This record gives sequence, C-alpha cells and structure tokens, in this order.
Amino acid sequence: MEVNSKNYDINSIIEMAWCDKTSFESIKLQTNLSEKEVIKIMRSNLKKTSFKLWRQRVYGRKAKHEKI
Repeated sequence: MEVNSKNYDINSIIEMAWCDKTSFESIKLQTNLSEKEVIKIMRSNLKKTSFKLWRQRVYGRKAKHEKI
C-alpha cells in the first residue's frame, strides 16, 4: 500500500499516531493522510486490543485534535 508521495512507511505513521504530542492535523501535514485514513491504518495493523487501547487514549484528547 502506497501511503503518500513522501513514502512514509506504516511503522512511521503508527509511531506518529501513538505519540501523544502529535496531532492528527500534524500527521495530515506530514503524510497527507486524513484522521480517518490514519485510523484505518491503525485498525488494520494493530492487534484488536492494541487498537482499542489506542482509540481510548486519543478519543477527545486535546493534543490529538488541534481544533478541540
């Protein structure tokens, strides 16, 4: 799966998504991936329990959503 023109690999995207200080907007600027696309990558590349833990951590977190 080609992620974008800068060829970020899946591991880099997962690392950025796990980082509490990296917002979805920042990921979008760097990789051109929307929040929905990042979530899709996380869902398909993490174990089910790991994905659930991640979603609980980022849901509503101000650092992950610059607009909040």
